[in-house]
Amino acid sequence: MILEEVVLPAADGSALHGDLALPTSGRVLVVFAHGSGSSRHSPRNRAVAGALQQAGLGTLLLDLLTEREEHRDLLTAEHRFDIDLLASRVTAAIDWLAAEPATERLVIGLFGASTGAAAALRAAADRPVRVQSVVSRGGRPDLAGDALARVSAPVLLIVGGADPEVLRLNREAAEQLRVPHRVEVVPGATHLFEEPGALDHVARAARAWFRRPGDDAFDEER
Repeated sequence: MILEEVVLPAADGSALHGDLALPTSGRVLVVFAHGSGSSRHSPRNRAVAGALQQAGLGTLLLDLLTEREEHRDLLTAEHRFDIDLLASRVTAAIDWLAAEPATERLVIGLFGASTGAAAALRAAADRPVRVQSVVSRGGRPDLAGDALARVSAPVLLIVGGADPEVLRLNREAAEQLRVPHRVEVVPGATHLFEEPGALDHVARAARAWFRRPGDDAFDEER
C-alpha cells in the first residue's frame, strides 16, 4: 500500500492535509473524519485504516482543521463541535476525490469518530450519490440533527458497552435513520476503545461493512 501526502482545498479557501492510500483490490476508499481535538495522526484511526488497507481498501486520513484552527481549538475547544464546519470539510474531500482521475470512479465510505461521526453523516446526506456506507466509532451521531433522516447510505454505529451515555445517544440517533443500520456494541469497551481486543473488533466490523457497499441485506440494530 503506497501512502501519498495530499493537499486539497476546502470551500472557504483553506488547505487541508491528508494521507491517501489507493485501494489495491476492489473500488472502495474510506474517508476518515476525526473529531474532539484529533487529527489524521490519531493512533486509533490509523490502526483501523491500516486494517482496511491490509484488506485492500483505500483510505484518506484527513485533517479537518487547519493548523491555525487546530491551535485555537486546543485552547477553546470551539471547532471540534462545529459540525457545520467539519461536515463542509468532509464534503470537500468527497468532491476532491470525485474530481481526481485516480479516484473519480471509486466508491466512497466514511468513517467518523466522536464529533467526526456527525460530520460524516451530514456529508453522507449531502452527497448521497457518492457515499455508499458510513461507520461511526464512539461517535456522536445525534449531533447530525435532521441530516440523520436524509442519509441514504447504510450506517454502522460502533459503541463501547462500557460507554453508557454515548450508547444511549447512538441508539436514539439510530431511531431517526431511515436506512439499513446497526448499533454494534463492543463488550467491555470504554469510549476510547483502549481495552485489549476492542479496536480489533472495531476494525473487523468496519471492514465487513465497507466491503458490502450498496448491499441492502443488513440486519437492524442488535
